[in-house]
Amino acid sequence: MADRLLRALALAAVVALPGASWAQSEEAARGVAIELNKLEPNGEACRAYLVVKNADAAAFESLKLDLVMFDRDGVVAKRLAVQAAPLPVGKTSLKVFDITGHDCAGIGSILLNDVLDCAPAPQDGAGCLGLIAASARGDVPFIK
Repeated sequence: MADRLLRALALAAVVALPGASWAQSEEAARGVAIELNKLEPNGEACRAYLVVKNADAAAFESLKLDLVMFDRDGVVAKRLAVQAAPLPVGKTSLKVFDITGHDCAGIGSILLNDVLDCAPAPQDGAGCLGLIAASARGDVPFIK
């Protein structure tokens, strides 16, 4: 019972904060979330699984990512362009690609270096890279 009361009070405090609104929390959730879900061996390559969720107001016909793989010592090991579109509004997709010539154990981190192509481009001119939040589920960091 006390636990319920504490949760209700905490929620009331957040709602009552000056300037807090549902619109702000909805706006913060906009954009594209890309999670490096897992890496697994695939013959002479390492197979990568990206979970891509479009919470933006626009569908993407193209969202080409510039990804850089670093080895365990932080040295650039490979650079790839990966197409993450088409990506409809509100859709979560799985993008799978192979990092050829590299075993998964040797990959220390993956960098979302840039967005090579994005269509349609954001109206505000800020670019697509700013719309993306990068995260990782496993031991290999996925950073931006």
